[in-house]
Amino acid sequence: MKKLQLLSAVLIFLFTINMQADDIIVNSDLNLFNPDVRKCLLEASEQEGWELKSVYINADDELIMIFDKDNNSRIYKWKK
Repeated sequence: MKKLQLLSAVLIFLFTINMQADDIIVNSDLNLFNPDVRKCLLEASEQEGWELKSVYINADDELIMIFDKDNNSRIYKWKK
């Protein structure tokens, strides 16, 4: 009986947690090192309500662009 109560408590706990994963978009066809591509991505994201939060190149030489909207994030990655 205790195992059943524990199992039901765990299931209820799992359903009440708001787990949110970021969208990681890895697109080798989208050359983020091209300024025209970046401009189009920025304009399209802005029209959809996404705000650019960060742009950087990581240790693996990938260009990373992070967009936020409400409590969601999109992460665009492109490797040279």
